Amino acid sequence: MPARGEILVTSSPHVMAAGNLRALRSAVVSRTDGTEGRGVREEDSRLDPAELGAELGERATLVQFSTAFCAPCRATRRVLGEVAALVPGVAHVEIDAEARLDLVRALEVVKTPTVLVLDAGGRVVRRAAGQPRKADVIAALGQAL
Repeated sequence: MPARGEILVTSSPHVMAAGNLRALRSAVVSRTDGTEGRGVREEDSRLDPAELGAELGERATLVQFSTAFCAPCRATRRVLGEVAALVPGVAHVEIDAEARLDLVRALEVVKTPTVLVLDAGGRVVRRAAGQPRKADVIAALGQAL
């Protein structure tokens, strides 16, 4: 039994039925104080090329969730593209959030742009919402490389 304040995580069956989102174990978070909330266990979140619709980078992948009329998404696309070109083995994948609601819901993306940093195996190692600075993206890649 976890100590007070620790979090227990269990699989949420309605998200698992949403498709082949096998390792995106959306979870019902039960705290020992009796409160509950929804969340995704980052250490269990893993995306594969089929889910992304693109190949993973050899060393890391920058995944960007965007929408058509999102002005910060355009600037984020530019920044992530520059970083991917600068760092060998890093890919940039942009996902239209409106077209991929299954993935948006499973990952609980609530704002665009949202950026996920994946390691070479597709595991989510960092996540951020809003327009990132180039230096912050490069620093976040440090956890994936």
